[in-house]
Amino acid sequence: MIIVCKNTASQEKINALIKELEDKSLQVHCSIGTLSTILGVVGDTSKLDIEALEANEIAEKVQRVSEPYKLANRKFHTEDTIVDVNGTKIGGGFFGVMAGPCSIESEEQIIGCAKSVKAAGANFLRGGAFKPRTSPYAFRGLKERGLELLLLAKKETGLPIVTELMSLEHLDLFNDVDVIQIGARNMQNFEMLAELGHCNKPILLKRGLANTIEEWLMSAEYIMSGGNENVILCERGIRTFETATRNTFDISAAPLIHQLTHLPIIMDPSHATGKSSLIKPLAKSAVVAGANGLMIEVHPNPEKALCDGAQSVTPEAFADIMNDVKTLCHFEHKII
Repeated sequence: MIIVCKNTASQEKINALIKELEDKSLQVHCSIGTLSTILGVVGDTSKLDIEALEANEIAEKVQRVSEPYKLANRKFHTEDTIVDVNGTKIGGGFFGVMAGPCSIESEEQIIGCAKSVKAAGANFLRGGAFKPRTSPYAFRGLKERGLELLLLAKKETGLPIVTELMSLEHLDLFNDVDVIQIGARNMQNFEMLAELGHCNKPILLKRGLANTIEEWLMSAEYIMSGGNENVILCERGIRTFETATRNTFDISAAPLIHQLTHLPIIMDPSHATGKSSLIKPLAKSAVVAGANGLMIEVHPNPEKALCDGAQSVTPEAFADIMNDVKTLCHFEHKII
């Protein structure tokens, strides 16, 4: 349920209404906007009398929310959430570009890549230390050593870092990681999501291989219900009957997500298609569709990459992509 308070309502009366609702064992999330204050009421609201609430002198509108996700719902929070990562922002009018190799392979590789993507305009460095692979025989990352190298690249360039958490057993190793990525395979690892709700770091939540948007938002709800509202959604393609690309890039996710939730969304054309030749046109499409950012795999020598070389672009190709992205962001009034 949401209660939209009149813009003339005093904070004292708003607090009194919040206490009245909390005394009924309900959780109340207060969202203060420029024009009004919205109270999101979570819990068993079936016993609340809407007419009595509407009669409250500070209530402008009272509405039940039918969608199962409440905290992620735009009805609860009408203004866009802006996730601030040590001064680098994503959401609203702020555009984030996360670039780097699929997997960290060596000190030379990750530092060189970090410097090149920063020079091209990326404002986050992504890189995999722990890698989920379909085959147990494939390269599965340098693990702890990979994190050490990623942190070294952060020190060299100042870029905030994004890397994937695969197990809660590794959470303590991520103390200096700026954004924790939850991959497609763990999108419905509810125990992990609930624990990350108590984490004070931004969470990048990738959409599952065959999950609906509602299921995706319910996973975000798990994180937010624990108190962590810094969630960034990432569309990375879904599995369909089409085999010409690795996955099917759901470009409609960007505008639809903005209708349904206040959370920012970035798009990953690398994983979506598995083809480096398609990354530039799809990156441009994502900007126009309303994405708040991009995640692009960059490798100094894709042909020799230990992981996903076919979907990685060279630093030179990434710089070319960024030239077009910056131009489009300028037209779309986005800050990169």
